[in-house]
Amino acid sequence: MSSIPSQFSGVTVLAKANIYFDGKVVSHTFLTADGAKKTLGLIYPGSYHFGTGAPERMEIVAGHCRVTLDGTTAAKDYAAGTYFDVPGNSGFTIEVADGICEYICSFL
Repeated sequence: MSSIPSQFSGVTVLAKANIYFDGKVVSHTFLTADGAKKTLGLIYPGSYHFGTGAPERMEIVAGHCRVTLDGTTAAKDYAAGTYFDVPGNSGFTIEVADGICEYICSFL
């Protein structure tokens, strides 16, 4: 389990939202004081596949999801307070059965 932050200070937020899958996944990008790029977002019920360029860490802030990393067949469940890592030049399928899953994505 990680120590997921509840707030960020001294950040620059990009106003334009990242909208995927007809608004079922929405995030905003922000840059930390040390230059790290992150997104903060919501995932509504459904199943969605994302590709990665850079490695990513997805921290679940609220709700729950099921994730299958590309190249694997085993799906794993993640709840608030947990995270999963995705290799670069790869991808993952994320499924939300009900409610809203809130996340922080860090580009590693």
